[in-house]
Amino acid sequence: MELALFIILALIAAVSSIMMITRRNAVISALFLILNFFALAGLYLLLNAQFIAVAQIIVYAGAIMVLFLFVIMLLRTDSEAKIFSEKKLLKYFAIGISIFVFLQVAYIILYGAPSRNASPDVMKSVEIGTIQSIGRELYTNYIIPFEVAGFLLLAATIGALILAKRKFE
Repeated sequence: MELALFIILALIAAVSSIMMITRRNAVISALFLILNFFALAGLYLLLNAQFIAVAQIIVYAGAIMVLFLFVIMLLRTDSEAKIFSEKKLLKYFAIGISIFVFLQVAYIILYGAPSRNASPDVMKSVEIGTIQSIGRELYTNYIIPFEVAGFLLLAATIGALILAKRKFE
């Protein structure tokens, strides 16, 4: 089952990345990039890296791609309204994909059960990817690099503010 999911997600990631760079329409390219982000999040879940998968969806597919799409739509608003009116097949394809995703989620909710008979190695790898274990490692074993990164970001923010203030005066 995991191998089949890996093959499906890897194919989706590969095809969506190729489709992203070969499209002429920037909005369609951005949508293929979002599909690629979701496929990568699925691959992270197969690796039992739950935190990274959720961060992938929230940060990249959520915040950054919304910003990209917003900027793209502001730059070229004239041709984007015609996409679904001219291409009926694309509209039906989007509806089909939506139904397929909904059926997958419904199946997982109704028939998915946590594996209670997993080996200790699998259970340990599941625990490693949780937010609690990442936080525990970050604030115990890696506290110095974490603090250094925080100070570097603070220094960069202060430097950007000083440079911006000089520019406007």
